[in-house]
Amino acid sequence: MAGQKIVQQPQRFFHLHMISDATGETLLAAGRAAAAQYKDARAIEHIYPLIRNEKQLARVLDEIESEPGIVLYTVVDQKLARGIDESCAALGLPCVSVLEPVLMVFQSFLGTPAGRRMGAQHVLDAHYFRRIEALNFTMDHDDGQLPLDVEEADVILVGISRTSKTPTSIYLANRGVKACNVPIVLDIPLPEELSRAKRPLIVGLVASAERISQIRQNRILGALSEDSFNPYTDRATIAREIAYARQICARHGWPVIDVSRRSIEETAAAVLALYAKSRESREG
Repeated sequence: MAGQKIVQQPQRFFHLHMISDATGETLLAAGRAAAAQYKDARAIEHIYPLIRNEKQLARVLDEIESEPGIVLYTVVDQKLARGIDESCAALGLPCVSVLEPVLMVFQSFLGTPAGRRMGAQHVLDAHYFRRIEALNFTMDHDDGQLPLDVEEADVILVGISRTSKTPTSIYLANRGVKACNVPIVLDIPLPEELSRAKRPLIVGLVASAERISQIRQNRILGALSEDSFNPYTDRATIAREIAYARQICARHGWPVIDVSRRSIEETAAAVLALYAKSRESREG
């Protein structure tokens, strides 16, 4: 009707946990295809590739418990799969084995059970092994775990909390890029290893205070009342964090990417473009 205002629903955020015993590409495709059907909801993605033993899975389940949401997995080891199912049931969380219904159809038609080989869909060529090496490196160097082998990294992402550092790092690793990330915390200096690093490309990720506040509020999932003050979600405090991050990047001459309106893929593409230029100038 003419002159009638269309009221837009506020965007809702939810946690989407994806556990894979391989690179996680199958899960990413399935999870994003499903999430795309909900225009007023946006998934905060948590990707856990190469989960192949109980110790690795225990860390993942701890993270899921702290940030509850939907859980999807492609894990062929039945003992690990049971562990995921049972933990999610105990937490009251929805949990789906993405491949299991398909495997059952194949088994019914072919009359034989699946071989259940981890990562069997991937061709074991040099590129695959490079991606696996990069993923292992990225998972070992997540969230500031930056030992003396910093020079082995191809890319280091720095930024304040909730600027998509981890999912972007994992996306880059899936492209064979050894990426790690380091959090920037207000008024706390970054590790000295970063300022001395020569080989890696270091990129700062920033976003608007409004965007980060939104994501952080959804991260704590209503744990605070409306009137509670929390510096973690306070926009003025976040604005100070962003300014501090920008100052650090400017001081070191590190490029900065604003991820406010970018998907993980778009952020990774921008990082890869910078990485290609960096390699050209180094080799030239």
